[in-house]
This record gives sequence, structure tokens and C-alpha cells, in this order.
Amino acid sequence: MPPPSAPGPSRPGGPPPNRQGPPGHGQPNQSTNGQPGYDPAGYDQPGYDQPGYDQPGYDQPGQAGPAYEQPAYDEHPPGGHRPPPATGGRRPGGRGTGRRATGTVEGLSDDLDREFEGARRSRLRGVIMGVTAVVVLVGLGVGGMLVWMFMPPSAPVTSGPRKPSGDRPSDPTAEPKQAPPYVPANGTGKFIRSQSAGRTVGRGKLMRYMVEVEGGLKQSPTAFTRSVDKILADPRGWTAGGRWAFRRVDSGSYDFVVRLASPGTVDKICGRYGMTTEGEVNCSAGKQVVVNLKRWLLLTSYYKGQPDNYHALTINHEVGHRLGFGHMTCPGPGRPAPVMQQQIFGLKGCKINGWPFDSRRRFLSGPAVQ
Repeated sequence: MPPPSAPGPSRPGGPPPNRQGPPGHGQPNQSTNGQPGYDPAGYDQPGYDQPGYDQPGYDQPGQAGPAYEQPAYDEHPPGGHRPPPATGGRRPGGRGTGRRATGTVEGLSDDLDREFEGARRSRLRGVIMGVTAVVVLVGLGVGGMLVWMFMPPSAPVTSGPRKPSGDRPSDPTAEPKQAPPYVPANGTGKFIRSQSAGRTVGRGKLMRYMVEVEGGLKQSPTAFTRSVDKILADPRGWTAGGRWAFRRVDSGSYDFVVRLASPGTVDKICGRYGMTTEGEVNCSAGKQVVVNLKRWLLLTSYYKGQPDNYHALTINHEVGHRLGFGHMTCPGPGRPAPVMQQQIFGLKGCKINGWPFDSRRRFLSGPAVQ
């Protein structure tokens, strides 16, 4: 095909020139200004006088059209204009042929269409492959979860040597778990007495006492006896006021007996004196100071982690009843609770305290409970 000549000047908004030749095929013709050029039918149809087609270099006399065969057209043509794709030899909407008025090489629009269509197909394939990959990954995750859920316990789930767990005894930083204290609901009902006598502590009226432990509790009578002796001999105990002295005996007459018993046995002993302990608390009944094994081992929430203080409260409170003291209540916020206060039911603003006297031998009293 002979090279095209430059197009004539544009006529924005003017009437179309006389055209010859069959529609869709540019034939050499003499334009109205006497300049040769292509006169393809349809280039002056409505829609082709839009902005951009009258820019310099597109239909000015003596200006060559853009080189549409340059590699830059893979992305965008120079000047920011993309050659419009041709669809079956015509522009979208059926307006004109697929060639530009600037004399582009015939057939280039078809090549661009093929490139654009190939790009669209590539993007579509990418989207399909991405969706497929997501579906496969989700399927693998669900399948792995089902395998893990129904895998037998003995089946290995990881490779390599297993590391010791943090709660295993082999871990030097882990604290060994302690078994809960043994607290049977009922013991044998028979009591074992310490077979030795103790020394006298304090000055004042002598109070003789015995110490016994119910059978079946897995508690050492010797250890329990040692705890009771230590509490009654403490300088903050009942001997601090100079009114009483204590001596443990293993036979003969006595003023009271301290017994460590199971919750069920405590209920039976205290129930005979009209008291309800419900397997939870201690009591003083007749000449018996009955210590509930459950409280002795599990303490109370106020004395958590302080077994010595709670043991002192238990013995001093129940022995105080044997000495003639009734219940008291808190004397004021922040002050030590009286040992005769029922601290298991609340401190009422006071601080915990298991001794009848302080370190200066002052009696820690409070208002009497009527």
C-alpha cells in the first residue's frame, strides 16, 4: 500500500467534506483544501470530535501521526493517549473503522486488540488461579483440622525430640504440684492420747490439759501435741496476763482436752451440746476443745498461707471459752481483731490476730457480743 499523506486541517463542528469511496476503506482523494490524504468514511461522524483528537500532531497539516508501532504502546502511547481498540474492523458502538485519521498502519488496531484481549485473558487466568489457590489452602486447613481431631492419642503429631513440659517434675523451674490434704469425712471415732506429760508454763491458776487425735486421719498425735504445747506456752498467749498456767498431763484429772477430729466426728460431739458445726467449724463443748481437721489443714480465706497464725487463733479461741471468755467483736478499723472474735465469719475492719495479748502483754479486747 502506498504511504499515506498527512491529513487535512480539522473542522471542529463544521459540516463533513465530500467523501468518495466505499465505506470503511480509505481511498486517495483530493480534500477541499487541495491536500491529498486519506478520507476514510466515518471519521467525521458524531463522537470523533471529542477532546484529544484535535490535539497537535493528530490532524494538523504537515504533522506525522504517532508511531503506534513503538514498544511504549505495550503500556500507554506517547502523550497519554491509547489507540482505541477495533472490534471487527469498527470502533465500539459501530462508529467508524479501526484506523485512526493520522494514517496508522492498516491492521495495527487488530494487533492491539489481540494484545489487550490477551492481557485480559491473563488477568482472568490470574484471578482464577488465585481463587483456586485460596480454595485449596482452605480445604487443606479444614482437612488438617479434621485429621488432628480424629487422630488417635498415640499418633505422633510432631517430629523431633519432645521438650519437657513446663509442669513436669523434670523442669527445674517448675514447682511440683502438691496433693490436696487428706480430709476424710469421718475418722474411726476413737482418739489416741499423747503418752507423755509436759512441763508447767506461766504463773497463776494451773489448768491441766490432755491432747488427743482421732484415728483414721493420717495425722501424727506427736506433731499435733507439739503444736498445742507451743501455742499455750507463747508469751502472747493466755499466760501473758499472769492469771493462768498450763501443764499437759496424760492421765488423772484434767480441766480440758484438746481433740483433733474429722468433720463428721466434730458434728457428733458438738451436736450433743446443741451446737451446729455443719462439718466446717470448731467448737468448745463441756471440757472438750474440738478442732476440725478440715479447718486445721485448709485454714480460712483470711489466713490463707499463714497456718501458724490460724492454728494459734483456733487453740486460743477455744481455750478462751474454757477460761470463761465469751465472743467479742472488732474494736475499730485497722486494729487487731480480738482472739475471741469469730474471725471466720469476717474481720469487720480489723486485722487478723491469733493471740489474746500483744508483744507488750496488753490484752486485745473488743466489745462483747450479746
